[in-house]
Amino acid sequence: MQIQGPLALLHASPESAWRAPASQCTDAELELVYELVKQPVIVYGHIHRPFIRRIEDSKIPGRLVLNSGSVGQSHDGDPSAAYLLLDDSGPTVRRVEYDIDRELKALSICGLPHADWISKIIQSAAPQMLP
Repeated sequence: MQIQGPLALLHASPESAWRAPASQCTDAELELVYELVKQPVIVYGHIHRPFIRRIEDSKIPGRLVLNSGSVGQSHDGDPSAAYLLLDDSGPTVRRVEYDIDRELKALSICGLPHADWISKIIQSAAPQMLP
């Protein structure tokens, strides 16, 4: 699956920096959300769940929709850092182990608001309700 043509990078969707399709949405839903994007390759984040999808019935041939995942707050059950690699061999989601205990310790002393909530996300690798 090679990358062909220009790509669009978005945080979530063209109409909102905070509303994005979920990883389990259908190809039709992805097509609807990104229909105004003319590039054949779309990379977005926000949902913290990496994936690579080719949309076969797209009006734009070879359309790929990719999610880059999350480096430190994964929501897919895998606490390792995720990133998206785009090279000549095609898109690949890569995972990297990191010292989560060290991260949690640093988070506990940094004074960041809601640090305990973020710690729960990091430990569970899943979304958590804000207390």
